[in-house]
Amino acid sequence: MKIDRIISIIMLLLERKKMNASVLADMFEVSTRTIYRDIEAINQAGIPIVTYPGFNGGIGIMEKYKIEKKLFTLSDITAILTGLGSIPPDMTGGEVLNTIAKIRGMVSEEQARDIQFRMNQISIDHSSWFGNKKLTTIISEIKNALSLRKYLSFSYSDRNGVKSRRKIEPYRMLLKESNWYIQGFCTLRNDFRIFRLSRISDIEASQESFIPRHFDESMFPKLKDSQENVITVKLLIDNSILDKLQEHVGEENTEKFTEEKSIVRIPFRETDSSYNFLMQLGSKCECLEPDHVRAEIIGRLKSMLSVYEIV
Repeated sequence: MKIDRIISIIMLLLERKKMNASVLADMFEVSTRTIYRDIEAINQAGIPIVTYPGFNGGIGIMEKYKIEKKLFTLSDITAILTGLGSIPPDMTGGEVLNTIAKIRGMVSEEQARDIQFRMNQISIDHSSWFGNKKLTTIISEIKNALSLRKYLSFSYSDRNGVKSRRKIEPYRMLLKESNWYIQGFCTLRNDFRIFRLSRISDIEASQESFIPRHFDESMFPKLKDSQENVITVKLLIDNSILDKLQEHVGEENTEKFTEEKSIVRIPFRETDSSYNFLMQLGSKCECLEPDHVRAEIIGRLKSMLSVYEIV
């Protein structure tokens, strides 16, 4: 069941008195059974559906509910289109673009210009500066497997560099802190697992289908990068980089120290990437607490300096 398809059906039924299920099925390239499931979901959501029997019958929304068509205001439509437009193209193919085009086609030209103006006020871009062709290929393969309920096989390298071959029932993709993950049932471990896409290679979808099993969020292990491994570090920073750190921690975690310096407290995971982030701030950042993080940074700096020492 796709939310963008359901939204489009609601918009169509608001504009028209009734529509035939087979016409809707052809429009969205799904079966009439799928359309009836969508209609039932719309009805259960509190939008009253009526059916008109006979040769010229069809499905509609109760007329009293459609008075002045206030279900979706101009702001509502703008929010819907902005949300759909923020979905990375790699995740949708042409599906979302078609939905956006259909929704835009349901409003007047003047309203469409107003909506476009409002949408242009917010831009959400998930792509990296240089792109990642490998990741794009992996996402495309996973998306097809999710849609067709096909097993996925791939080579996986865990956080310690240990490699293994996995076969999973894919259930959901997850974007967390700019990293993509796939959640699924691993046949090797006979349990639900989560895999980071950047550690996946040689991925392929099987011709073999699987019957989806029941799952909820609690069945998946927490990400290793989750809050359970986070500590707080206290930094003395130059105000020239204050804006950069406030993006991550907010003003409530910063305080003025001098006219040129500030104290910042940030969440910190003791990983190479986290230490590298602090070290790339150079002389504009000094770790004050905790002591063991400060000592680790000093050790890493000495190790780096030894590379450049003349023997």
